Amino acid sequence: MALGEIHFNYPAVFNFGDSNSDTGGRVASGLESISPPYGETFFGRPSGRFCDGRLIVDFLMDAMDFPFLNAYLQSVGAPSFHTGTNFAAAGCSILPANPTSVSPFSFGIQIAQFLQFKSQVLQLLDDSTKSRRYIPQEDFFCKGLYMFDIGQNDLAGAFYSKTEDQIAALIPTILLEFETGLKKLHDEGARNFWIHNTGPLGCITQNIAFFGKDPSKLDRDGCVAAHNRGARLFNLQLHALCSKLRGQFSDSNIIYVDVYSIKSDLIRNYAKYGFEYPVTTCCGYGGGQLNYDSRVPCGHTKILDGVPVTATGCNDTSEHVNWDGIHYTEAANFHVASRILKGIYSDPPFSDKMPFLLKPKY
Repeated sequence: MALGEIHFNYPAVFNFGDSNSDTGGRVASGLESISPPYGETFFGRPSGRFCDGRLIVDFLMDAMDFPFLNAYLQSVGAPSFHTGTNFAAAGCSILPANPTSVSPFSFGIQIAQFLQFKSQVLQLLDDSTKSRRYIPQEDFFCKGLYMFDIGQNDLAGAFYSKTEDQIAALIPTILLEFETGLKKLHDEGARNFWIHNTGPLGCITQNIAFFGKDPSKLDRDGCVAAHNRGARLFNLQLHALCSKLRGQFSDSNIIYVDVYSIKSDLIRNYAKYGFEYPVTTCCGYGGGQLNYDSRVPCGHTKILDGVPVTATGCNDTSEHVNWDGIHYTEAANFHVASRILKGIYSDPPFSDKMPFLLKPKY
């Protein structure tokens, strides 16, 4: 295979990220539990995903004829890690966690977990033949695909305490930490990198509810303009980092995926893609354009003004882009994955190398 060529015949996938690609890590850690109606669209019950069904990463695995990735921290049910594992955890950031962080599993910790995982796998391969069908083979670590979808929480969290200029000044520090992690993986033999940029933060319902009370703060799509400017600046520098690393990792393939453009196009042209509500929360409380109240999370019952109220799911999740005020519905995730797999939103593009078609499975 020539450098820069994308083939999709990877023996395993190792994923790093936040709730956009967490397939059960945070729940398995015991930091949080999730209740119905999470998971009900596809799994019939909560699956550890912050969604009504499948995530983008699930659809990408399906397209490559892989089983869904098991979370690294999942210990129940004899999970198989033969075709890779998922280190992503909801709430995590690229920058190291601090005592007020939503999640302790920052990017650096996920890299450390990978190093521990690899070390244990290689030891098991030497010591036991029974385990071989549950763990990757040694060459899977250099031939596998390393996927990343992380950084959203660094930016979103910063907006609660920093100005837009301060956040812009923080982005190089965030990306230096990301670069450090990528270099550690490269040192360990990783050669195939698939990197998602961050989506339009200003179009997340939670951010519109908190930061968009003043209509002058919103853009033409009804999204918080400052958040989207921050996301675009982050993505510009992330793209530049990927280009720089291609020069440094001359033996590697680095694919930059423009998720921002796909998601912002979906928000702007939602009706064209069969959706009815671009920012109205499916599983929320409060009604109105947003149907979101941060005091009443999806699936929870809280007492407001002495009255019990519940954030319940909507009748048809496929009409909504937003699931719970923060995360996308399965229908929206399917749309994003379908667009990713067209190949035209990637650098380098791979539209002429597609060996598969994504199959709708609602």
